Amino acid sequence: MAKLVRETFPVGPLGCNCSILIDPTTKDAVVVDPGGDGDTILARLKHHGCTVRSILITHAHIDHLGAIPDVQKATGAPVLMHDADRDLYENVGMQSRMLGLPTPALPDFDARLKDGFSLSVGGASGGALHTPGHTKGSTCFHFAGERLLITGDTLFAGSIGRTDLWGGSFDDIIRSIKERLMVLDGDTLVIPGHGPETTIEDERRFNPFVGESA
Repeated sequence: MAKLVRETFPVGPLGCNCSILIDPTTKDAVVVDPGGDGDTILARLKHHGCTVRSILITHAHIDHLGAIPDVQKATGAPVLMHDADRDLYENVGMQSRMLGLPTPALPDFDARLKDGFSLSVGGASGGALHTPGHTKGSTCFHFAGERLLITGDTLFAGSIGRTDLWGGSFDDIIRSIKERLMVLDGDTLVIPGHGPETTIEDERRFNPFVGESA
């Protein structure tokens, strides 16, 4: 089976990493965290000639949500997100005002995305890992066969997500990372919600919050 095609690029004023995962055989695709710049995301989807089957959201902060309306209108794909972030999602207007950003007219989302929820991109399979801490509903997307983990704002290269925002908990995020993410294969590529890629092994060795020296 051919490996997934992945394209990750920053979008929106806060540089959220949006990822497109595509099965090169079936051309089925998912979009993860379309945080802004809808025209750019749609142009990349058109370039790849793919069919978006779902829009996956790691958590409900506005910088990860802004282009949902554009992508869903163009593709008809459902939005999947953990229900524990519903209050954040429904209060996107408050988030917008606090950051001085326009408020997107968000559609309802599919709340089936729970811990262990099965994901598929064509012939590739993965699963959702509920990792509360940055927000109550924060979720990572793990494709074991691809050695790929999309962490949203839970785990960064050399850092962890903020826990001083709505629904954040330092104890929870540390527990989530150590118990759910650090146990994965060391060569798993980590795509965080912002900034550069890393690996589980590098974070085990060098991350000052959850690594060996923490």
